[in-house]
Amino acid sequence: MIRAVLIDDEPLARSLIREYLAAWPDIEVVSECNDGFEGVKSIAQFKPDLVFLDIQMPKINGFEMLELLDAPPPIIFTTAFDEYAVQAFERHAVDYLLKPFSQERFDKALQKWKGQKGTMDKNTNALMESNSPPEERTRIVVKKGTNIVILPIHTVHYIEAFDDYVKVHTQAGFYLKKKTMAHYERALDPGQFVRVHRSYLMNLQELTRIEAADKDNHLALLKSGVRIPLSQGGYQKLKEVLGI
Repeated sequence: MIRAVLIDDEPLARSLIREYLAAWPDIEVVSECNDGFEGVKSIAQFKPDLVFLDIQMPKINGFEMLELLDAPPPIIFTTAFDEYAVQAFERHAVDYLLKPFSQERFDKALQKWKGQKGTMDKNTNALMESNSPPEERTRIVVKKGTNIVILPIHTVHYIEAFDDYVKVHTQAGFYLKKKTMAHYERALDPGQFVRVHRSYLMNLQELTRIEAADKDNHLALLKSGVRIPLSQGGYQKLKEVLGI
């Protein structure tokens, strides 16, 4: 039996998917969730084969929820919004269903999933990396143990490369996030966060001064006392942004 989880804050939307799934007796809905927090818990508990996921939901959106999962399951998005994601869905997701959708369109999405099972993990990871939801300019959602933490972007001091992850540094410490430096360089406001080194992206609000480390190298001193190395290109970029 194929296990499915429905994640949508609209009960009527979940009811419609249940109705359409009646034509697919080999798929069992093991959990319904009202938001992304519930979704993370249900996916960890039930380890579904397939997830139907809305994008715009209370608390955290569908993209942010996916980022909290170590191994995202195959996703079929069900959304009323296409302004920033449809083209990426077509390239990377199992499929997207733009509300309102018909039984015929729903069935096509399931047939597509059954025909592409072998590539779903790669496609889902590519989707997460290629899309930057608007909320990401104002917050970063991270997981700390079993807790989900929403970090307002102004509380982030700097972001540091760490193997296949990044460290998001705040006054309270750092949080690991499975993203790339290039992703955050694209996603965050370049007037606030500057890539000053291949391993560091710095919040300008935390900068107190620039120090000379030696003849050709410089360091950025933050309010916290942390010193961040500046590459030659990063030093020039920082001066340009600061107007010096």
